[in-house]
Amino acid sequence: KTSLAPGSRIVTEYLEKTGLLPYLEKLGFNVAGYGCTTCIGNAGDLTPEINATINANDLVCAAVLSGNRNFEARIHPNLKANFLASPPLVVAYALAGTVQRDLMTEPLGTGKGGKAVYLGDVWPTSDEIHALMKHAMDGKAFRANYAKVKSEPGPLWEKIKGVTGDVYSWPKSTYIAEPPFFEDFAMEPPALAKGVTGARIMGLFGDSITTDHISPAGSFKDTSPAGKYLLSLGVQKADFNSYGSRRGNHEVMMRGTFANVRIKNLMLPALADGSREEGGMTLYQPGGERMAIYDAAMRYIAAGVPTVVFAGEEYGTGSSRDWAAKGTQLLGIKAVIAKSFERIHRSNLVGMGVLPLQFKAGDSWERLGLEGNETVDVVLGELRPQSDATLVIASADGKRREVVVTLRIDTPIEVDYYRHGGILPFVLRQLLSE
Repeated sequence: KTSLAPGSRIVTEYLEKTGLLPYLEKLGFNVAGYGCTTCIGNAGDLTPEINATINANDLVCAAVLSGNRNFEARIHPNLKANFLASPPLVVAYALAGTVQRDLMTEPLGTGKGGKAVYLGDVWPTSDEIHALMKHAMDGKAFRANYAKVKSEPGPLWEKIKGVTGDVYSWPKSTYIAEPPFFEDFAMEPPALAKGVTGARIMGLFGDSITTDHISPAGSFKDTSPAGKYLLSLGVQKADFNSYGSRRGNHEVMMRGTFANVRIKNLMLPALADGSREEGGMTLYQPGGERMAIYDAAMRYIAAGVPTVVFAGEEYGTGSSRDWAAKGTQLLGIKAVIAKSFERIHRSNLVGMGVLPLQFKAGDSWERLGLEGNETVDVVLGELRPQSDATLVIASADGKRREVVVTLRIDTPIEVDYYRHGGILPFVLRQLLSE
């Protein structure tokens, strides 16, 4: 399956002016759209036969793309591998039809007369590239394209009705909804809790859990919590679009939190072959009932039970995606305990009032032998940057252990954010007090 998604219409003009576009189209690289399309999971589905073959044989299939994200399942839920390459190399792999071929030594395919065609036979020289760039790149094209944006925006844009008034009137939309971040807002910050008491464990995760694992941006299935929610509102599967397109609707996004089809919650028992189950599932405690993380979160919230997440190194790596922190907060998760954090996601967690706690050197949830059926207290001392906090872990058999961790609230202003319940209420209180 092939697609061409230029960053702007100017790129299409370049390809037309150089005469390259007709040949790209013959190879299947038709312009699919502009901007975020294929790279965020909007390439559409694979054929039912291909999907069935992948699932039946547990195949590791790949995408080759010139985008800047290689998160698993980002292009399509059934694609586990993604290789980033230059645009001409993407075309070369499309010709080869496989990533299992070494294009430095093996042919792309067979040309006329049965002659093997190698990458070097079709790869353009620098002189050829620069000659085409000089021919195609013209400032006039930019001015001509964008001069009409204001004067002739187009009939669809003209049909959009503007809204007036002091208070925004929220439409009945599945794309945008009033977020709950200011519910029960008061000018006085809430009394600061001394930590977290009686928390259940929502997930035990390994290393390199990315923000795409936490809050995927691509497409989702009708069997997922987000899919079931939209179906209940009368939205057809064909109109689901993607998580990325529905970031204005917290109901969709919180259902998508920890719902990446490739995330592995190690609370779940290993499968018969020793591998780990993939997908956003957990074991609801006590009892160990298997269910979607979103469903478990809603049960815990209804019961007034806080939750925590444990992870390994590089938690939150990848895109600086704010919904990875927003969704975590909306699921009632009060703390994330990991061996290390990606810088921006750590800051975003604090900004949403979620405690990032870091294990001391040598400690980990694996070393503690956690199974996921324990309860956890987080005892905070004096709330100051990078101070020590204590985890009190109670096993199912009643045994209690204490582990000292580092509070990864790193700056004085982050302390203020946390005291206020997050950066949003902090900023609103500042604005209203001026």
